[in-house]
Amino acid sequence: MADESKGKPIWGLTLKKDNLGKRLLVGFCLLLAFAFFIHFREVRVETLEVGGKAKRYIVAPVDFVFPDEERTMILRQESARDIGTIYRIHPKDVRDRQFQFENSLFQSQHWRELFPQVTFEQMYQAVVNIKNVLSEVRFSDPRTLQRLKSLHLLKQNFYLLPSNFEDTPLTLPKSFWTAVEKISIEKKQVNPMAASYVMEYFYPLLWTLKIDTSLQRSLRNKVAATIPEKLKHVEAGSRIVDQGETVLSMHIAMLKAMKKVLTKEKKLWEPLTLCGSFIFAFIIVLLLTFYLKMSHPKLLESVEKLSLFTTILILTLLLAKLTEFFLLHNKTGLLEVVRFPLFIPFVAILLAILLNAELALFCACFLSVIFNFSLAVDHSRFLIINIITGIIAVLACREIRKRKEVFVVCFKIWLFSIPVFFIYNFLLDTFWDPYTLSDFTSTFAFLVLTSILVVGLLPIFESIFHIMTDITLMEYMDPNNELLHRLSVEAPGTYQHCLVVGSIAEAAAQAIGINGLFCRVSTLYHDIGKLFNPHYFVENQMGGFNIHQLLTPIESAHVIIAHVTDGEILARKHGLSQSFIDIIREHHGTTLVYYFYCKQLEQMNSDTDAVDEKEFRYPGPKPRSKESAIIMMADTVEAASRSLEEVSEETITELVENLIQEKLKDGQFDECELTFKEFNTIKQTIIKNLSVTRHLRIKYPEKSSHIP
Repeated sequence: MADESKGKPIWGLTLKKDNLGKRLLVGFCLLLAFAFFIHFREVRVETLEVGGKAKRYIVAPVDFVFPDEERTMILRQESARDIGTIYRIHPKDVRDRQFQFENSLFQSQHWRELFPQVTFEQMYQAVVNIKNVLSEVRFSDPRTLQRLKSLHLLKQNFYLLPSNFEDTPLTLPKSFWTAVEKISIEKKQVNPMAASYVMEYFYPLLWTLKIDTSLQRSLRNKVAATIPEKLKHVEAGSRIVDQGETVLSMHIAMLKAMKKVLTKEKKLWEPLTLCGSFIFAFIIVLLLTFYLKMSHPKLLESVEKLSLFTTILILTLLLAKLTEFFLLHNKTGLLEVVRFPLFIPFVAILLAILLNAELALFCACFLSVIFNFSLAVDHSRFLIINIITGIIAVLACREIRKRKEVFVVCFKIWLFSIPVFFIYNFLLDTFWDPYTLSDFTSTFAFLVLTSILVVGLLPIFESIFHIMTDITLMEYMDPNNELLHRLSVEAPGTYQHCLVVGSIAEAAAQAIGINGLFCRVSTLYHDIGKLFNPHYFVENQMGGFNIHQLLTPIESAHVIIAHVTDGEILARKHGLSQSFIDIIREHHGTTLVYYFYCKQLEQMNSDTDAVDEKEFRYPGPKPRSKESAIIMMADTVEAASRSLEEVSEETITELVENLIQEKLKDGQFDECELTFKEFNTIKQTIIKNLSVTRHLRIKYPEKSSHIP
C-alpha cells in the first residue's frame, strides 16, 4: 500500500538500479535540449520596410557602426566618372578593309614581285590576324588610361584617343599602326614582311570609332568597387528612427548592424557563457525531476513514459526555435503579424492526453516562463497569452474521447484568447487597432497547425511508447472489435459479466480520482482467456450440464486457472496493449480457487498436508496498480453476488466487506498503492453500484384481504 513507502530515502523510489542508465541518458538529452535552446537566443529588432512609416521610436542600446550606403554610393559614382568614353574601331570597317585588301591581292600581283619569299597564305593570314587585333583595340582619354593604369586594369590593347577625333571617320596615327604591327608579329606569329605590307595598306584609310558601352560599364563598376564601404558611428542612446518617420535604406542598414553587434556581444562561444547556459539548463531539469519525484514518481520510474515526456518537451523546444528563426529572418514583415506565437497549447494538449492533466498544467506554466525568457518576443504579452491558452488547453482536454475533438479543443482555445487581445487594447485606451485582426488571424493559424500536429503525432507516440489514451480506449470499446465480438457470441455469460464488472470498476476508479475509462475498457478484455473453454465457466453453462462433474478438483482448478495464461497469449496475439495484459495477469493475483480446493480437501478427508495449495492458486502477479486492485475487487464481488439468495443492501454490504477483507488478509493488495481511505471509498462505491445492478427495490407491504 502507499503508506509503506514513506520510510524510504528521498531517492529510494526514483534512482532504482534497473534502467538507471537509460533514465540518466533521457535526462541528459533533455539537459542538452534546454541548454542549446537557452544558449542560442535570437536578438529581436524592429522590422521596418523601406518607404513605410515607423510605428514607434527606436533607440540604439549599444555603440555600433553601420555601412553608410548613401555616402559610399556618392563616392563610388564620383570615382566611376574618372572612366571616360571607351571607343573601338567599328567592326564593319574592319571587315570591309579586310575584304578590300584581299581583293587587291587578287587584282594586283605586284606584291609578289616586292616580296618573292612571301606566299599568298602568309599574306592572307597576316590580314586575318591584324583584323583580329584591330577588333580588340580600344581607345580612351588620358585620364581614363591613367586611372586604369593605377588600378592595374590597363591592358595592352588600350590606346590614347587621337587628338583630332571629332566623332567622324579619321586616319589613325603612324605610332598606332606600328604598335599593331608589333603585336601581330609577336603574338600572332605573322610574317613581318606581310604584316608591313598590310600596315601600309591600312594606314591611309579612314576609320570610324564606335562607343563600347558594355566595356565602359564594366570598367566603371570595377573602379567603383575599389572604393571601400564607408562606415558611420552611432552611439548608444542615439535615436535611430522617429515615430512616423519615413523608413529609408539607411535605417534598415542601421538596424542590421545593431543586431549584429548585439549578437556578437552575447559571446556565444566563450567558456563562461556556455557554462552559464548549461548550469541554467541543469537547474531547469533538476526542478522538473523534483516535481516528478513528488507528484508523478511512476513517470520518473518508467523509461517509456519518461522518454515520451522528454520527447514532447524537446519537440516543443525545436518547434519554438524554428518558428522564431523563421519569423526573425523572414523579410516580408511576418514578425509584425505574428506578435504572439502560441507554443504552449501544443505541449499542453499532448501531455494532457498522453500522460497527465496535472503534469500538463505544470509544464504549460513552467515552459511559458522559460520561453518568455529565451525567445525574442514581446515578453509581457507572450507570457500571459501562452499561460492562459495552455491552461484552457488542459481543461478542455479532460473529457476528450475522439481524435477529431482536438480541433474542437483548439477552437475553444482560440475563442478564449480573443478577450485577452481586447484587454490589451483596453489598457491602451483603444478598442481596435491595426494589429487586432492580425492577432486573431495568427493565433487561429497557430492553433490549426497545432491541432494538425497533435492529431498526427498522437498515434505515433501511442505506438512507440505504448501509451493508452482515452481516445485509444474508446476505440477498444467498439463492440465490433474481433475479441469482443467473439466473446459476446462464444461466451455471452462472460461478456455480460465483463460489462457489469466494467461499470462497477469505472465508478470505483472515478470515486478515488483515477482513470475510470481505462478500468471499464480493460475489464472488457480481462476474461478473454475463457474463449478457449467457455463452457467450463458457470456463467456460460446456462443452467445446463456442468462439465466439471467429469473432472477431478485439480483438473477443474487447472482449467479455471488457465484462462489467465490463455488470455495473455490471446492478448499478445491480437496486439493488445501491455496495460491490458497486466490487468489480465493481475486481476486474480495469486488467489486460491477456493471451491475446488475445498472439494479436494473433502476427498482427502480434510488433510491439508495431502493437498498442495499451490496447485489451486493463480500464477499472479498480485495487483501492482490501483486499477488492477479495483478490477480484482469488482470481479470477485460481482461473481459472488450472483449466488446471493437474498439481495438487499445489508447482504451486499456484508458480502463486499467479507470478500475484500479476505483478499487483504491473503496479501493480494500488498503491492498496489491504495490507501485505507481509498479502500473505504472503493467499497462504498462497489456496494452502491452493485445494489443498482441487482435492482434493489423497496419492499411492498402484503395485501390485506379487504383490499381488492
